[in-house]
Amino acid sequence: MFRRLASVLAFLVLSVPLAPVWADEYTDTIDIFKNAGESGQFFKTAYGYAVFPTIGKGGLVVGGAYGTGRVYEQGRYIGDSSMTQVSVGLQLGGQAYSEIVFFQDQRSLKEFTGGNFEFGADASVVAITAGAGARANTGGSSAGASGGKHDATTAGSYNKGMATFTVAKGGLMYEASINGQKFGFKPRQ
Repeated sequence: MFRRLASVLAFLVLSVPLAPVWADEYTDTIDIFKNAGESGQFFKTAYGYAVFPTIGKGGLVVGGAYGTGRVYEQGRYIGDSSMTQVSVGLQLGGQAYSEIVFFQDQRSLKEFTGGNFEFGADASVVAITAGAGARANTGGSSAGASGGKHDATTAGSYNKGMATFTVAKGGLMYEASINGQKFGFKPRQ
């Protein structure tokens, strides 16, 4: 019994350094968006994109969200980004979601990577949900589609050179609030 337990523990200890090889959260998240309805079409025409594998969000009257991601220019990783969000209004709960922001052209990418970029409360996002009632949004107006991650139908389009999509990962949040997202960028070293 002890020998079997020691073997299992040794396997687990030795496999921890290999974990990043087995699972790349950025590649996995990009694949989800490539296979989720209309968001997949944006990969064919977008100049670049920023992907955030997990954004955590929570609130009780005042809320917030935070996540880190990577920015890609024509498929090439060019730097890291962070997203913060503060919201005020009727809200309760917590959730996690993935987000991708597509850049229509070089100008919109430069605007995003030029420093601290913000989506105002009037920004819109398309929420690709895995079930009814699950949604994440940047405020203002949003549209959602129910279904699986691989068969969602969405109606996204560029607004001021950017298009944003989210996929709910879990949690439950009731929200009727005003919020915006602020992004930071750090070039790849």
